Amino acid sequence: MTIAARFDRYLKEHGIPFQTVQHEHSRSSLHSGTVAGIPLTSLAKGVVLEDHQGHHVMAVLPSNNKISLSKVNDELSASFHLVKERQVYELFEDCDTGAVPPIGSPYHMSTLCDETLTNLDSVYLEAGDHETLLKLDKESFKQLMSHSKCFRFSSQVFH
Repeated sequence: MTIAARFDRYLKEHGIPFQTVQHEHSRSSLHSGTVAGIPLTSLAKGVVLEDHQGHHVMAVLPSNNKISLSKVNDELSASFHLVKERQVYELFEDCDTGAVPPIGSPYHMSTLCDETLTNLDSVYLEAGDHETLLKLDKESFKQLMSHSKCFRFSSQVFH
């Protein structure tokens, strides 16, 4: 597998240019960044959230950051919690386990984007497997996130 089918179709339908970056097999987004030689601040990860009514939202943040659910809930006047891993894998059935692309639209969910990512020259994304990243320049990433709500909801975790 390379790019997850839904994600690939979404990128093509919306004319979003990208480059693929192949890397050694990895176990997580942090490991992907390390083996690909990508700064972890430039590698976006997706965290799936759910509210009490079962609505899902994809939160996109730098891979070395931690989400602040209180900031998300305050901004959206909601009560979101993290989705259990097993449920995430069911939502992203066209992806390898643990290699979820950080974009909700192809998977019928809204997307939140941490604004720190929108200031980068390039952003790297998991493509749906453990050996491929996508590199988007600033304009392409902004195009990908054009229907997202962007605000600051994460903070850096030092590794």
